[in-house]
Amino acid sequence: MMKRKILNSLILAALAVPAVAMADTAPASPFSGNVALTTDYLYRGITQTDHGGAIQGGYDYVNPNGFYAGVWGSNISWLYDGGYTGGSSLELDTYAGYNGSFATDYSYSVGFLRYNYGGNSSAAAIANADTNEFNASIGWKTVSLKYSRSTGNLFGFANSSGSGYLELNGTYTLAGPAVDLSGHFGKQTVANDGAASYKDYNVKAAKAFGAYTWAFMISKTDLTGYDKARGVLSVSHSM
Repeated sequence: MMKRKILNSLILAALAVPAVAMADTAPASPFSGNVALTTDYLYRGITQTDHGGAIQGGYDYVNPNGFYAGVWGSNISWLYDGGYTGGSSLELDTYAGYNGSFATDYSYSVGFLRYNYGGNSSAAAIANADTNEFNASIGWKTVSLKYSRSTGNLFGFANSSGSGYLELNGTYTLAGPAVDLSGHFGKQTVANDGAASYKDYNVKAAKAFGAYTWAFMISKTDLTGYDKARGVLSVSHSM
């Protein structure tokens, strides 16, 4: 509990401190950080915090040649809710990959992402929640198509190696009010468990105010128990 209070205090302090202006001649750093507060942590349309708030943050490295790597974390509650013994209250993701472009207005990305849940020893009928996924995407202007595939069990589903998530994303900026709009459609397929497979949708509007970005998202899935539209408000700060 004391560690969590200290972490929360540090994150809130980071939100309160504006970014330091660098000299115009200074080269852009390949390192960056981010921190956010959100009223719900929805991942692929499913709440990870039982519709409670979350504190999130990450640190990234992006090389001019296209290579990237980073770490990102958030508080969660679903491991306790899902019947795990010794379930973790923290998700810590580590990832790396490569971004590139070709022709005119086309882009692509390949990467690896590991979802880490410390101390998540499970009940006998539930697989370990730690998950590894490879992903690849292709984009044209502001539209992208991405596919992620697990190399082992997916988020605690037994015998679910080879599960996949296909997503279509698009963005559009309203130049006048400087509001970024985005839309998302995703299809999660859980190997050997058709009842757990589902689709999710969301639309989001975001606007920057100085060093902070406020966003509001409406999300919905067709999975029983999560098929009610949910609104999520968040504020983030990049450093």
